[in-house]
Amino acid sequence: MRLSKVFAKTTKNVPADETSRNAQLLIQAGFIHKEMAGVYAYLPLGKKVLDNVVQVVREEMDDIGGQEISLTALQAKEVWDTTGRWNDDVIDVWFKTKLAGGGELGLAPTHEEPLTNLMRQFVTSYKDLPIYAYQFQTKFRNELRAKSGLMRGREFLMKDLYSFSPDQASHDEFYERVATAYSKVFDRLGLGDVTYKTFASGGSFSKYSHEYQTVSPVGEDTIYVHEGKKLAINKEVYNDEVLADLGINKAELTEMTAVEVGNIFTLGTKFSDALKLNFTGEDGAIHPVFMGSYGIGPSRLVGLIAEHFADDKGLVWPENIAPAEVYLARLGNSEEVVKAADELYDRLTGAGTSVLYDDRDIRPGQKFGDADLMGIPHRIVLSEKTLANGNFEYKARTSSDASLLSRESLAEMLGIPGSSLL
Repeated sequence: MRLSKVFAKTTKNVPADETSRNAQLLIQAGFIHKEMAGVYAYLPLGKKVLDNVVQVVREEMDDIGGQEISLTALQAKEVWDTTGRWNDDVIDVWFKTKLAGGGELGLAPTHEEPLTNLMRQFVTSYKDLPIYAYQFQTKFRNELRAKSGLMRGREFLMKDLYSFSPDQASHDEFYERVATAYSKVFDRLGLGDVTYKTFASGGSFSKYSHEYQTVSPVGEDTIYVHEGKKLAINKEVYNDEVLADLGINKAELTEMTAVEVGNIFTLGTKFSDALKLNFTGEDGAIHPVFMGSYGIGPSRLVGLIAEHFADDKGLVWPENIAPAEVYLARLGNSEEVVKAADELYDRLTGAGTSVLYDDRDIRPGQKFGDADLMGIPHRIVLSEKTLANGNFEYKARTSSDASLLSRESLAEMLGIPGSSLL
């Protein structure tokens, strides 16, 4: 990707009403555009980051047997009336609208009802189970407060997985597989050390559910962390009974502020009972399907990662989700420099390295500032001076010092075959 061809630009200006640091940085770096409070458009570089986060989650969901689908955002009132959740007193974040021909539609805040209803077409026997279906779907929630940038939106991307099992035993086994997969997701995103499986209320479904909470000063939740057991307790269920259940002494816990980045919970048969999702068991009897729900917010994660790793110069992306691995800055427009930079760009991309090529005719200082603001992991500078020395100037985003590297050393640094740059 050549920066001269990217329509989105960096800026020093952010919307006057934007108070969250993650959105401020992402807007300044040209990654997102703010439409209104809690609603953001993803520009080319921001979309690459979001897609990279999605891919990490997708790989882990596929690894545990998930089947990816895509449900509709528009929701029929009748299905939700069946469970009582069309009522605004039950779900108070609905966006609803009137149809031109009469009747109402809603924009889905979640998808338990429509997917349970859909599964009635495919589940009749125990032989049809289990099913693990998931999607990456835009959700709509009329949040009263939407002041945390991408971390609390009115329109946002959610990965929601739903499990359909023949009984609680098989559900419980899959529940633990999801828990392990979630830990792998957060490890791969660089958040594993500060993200805790957190005991929370199970509501009417079970005694406990589990949230995944990432410690952050901008979090809205209070959790109590046990470092030794790598778990936490949400303030909402922090009491002597829970401590006894977990075998934890209150003195072993540390109070922290955190952001909820995922959740897993047992649904039981609430939705299958209401929507009559039943199957014939091996015993010949009719049974309701036992369900679970598992969510991760990729767009929320983009905001959290942006804020968590940022420094005073701008964004600092982990390499596996950055919009590019290398920021190639060309200094000067001489024929020799242009030819050498174009050639290096072609060789790097040919070796499978993603490159953001700054071929713009602007000052070096602005290029270096944009490289830091955008948070690309590796910066390579090519100029008449570096050409004369037969080297490349290299700097990691997390380092304050640049160094001169040979082609062989640069290839080794980037983890590509040395012959790729020869």
